[in-house]
Amino acid sequence: MKDLNARLLLALSWLCLLLLASPAFAQKPAEDKSKRPSPPATVTGPTFTIDYSRPSLKGRKAFGGQLAPYGQVWRTGANEATTFEAKQAVTINGQPLPAGKYALFTIPGEQEWTIIFNKTANQWGSFKYNAAQDALRVKVKPTKTPAPVEQFTISADNAGVVSLAWENAQASFTVK
Repeated sequence: MKDLNARLLLALSWLCLLLLASPAFAQKPAEDKSKRPSPPATVTGPTFTIDYSRPSLKGRKAFGGQLAPYGQVWRTGANEATTFEAKQAVTINGQPLPAGKYALFTIPGEQEWTIIFNKTANQWGSFKYNAAQDALRVKVKPTKTPAPVEQFTISADNAGVVSLAWENAQASFTVK
């Protein structure tokens, strides 16, 4: 009987220990991304969806500066890589892109930008960008915005023209 009581006491002790420790292993609640300094946004077109984060200039230089240096792959926003999801096969400036979800990167330049659709959609920023995973690259000419744009903005119209605008520059491509 004494042995049974000792075992019971030991089992109850372990049970209490597990119950007290379980909050330490509980899953962390999902982050409220809307509270980030660069909040999330979604743009939808007739056949596509773009999910991205919207950084602000806050007195900094974007293109050709530290935020999006000329000639370097940029995540086209902030935080996680911007994603472009085509619900069906589309063309980007006349070049075919199969249906699927892609990371949307850009290489900004003073005279020309490269828009990149990369097969590795779920990645943080462009830190592990791999050009071998590019599904499509298109070249576009940047233009000057009519007014300065403080917060990075992607927009799309009903004709499928997607515009990326920030600071004093914008670049556009057409999805059909």
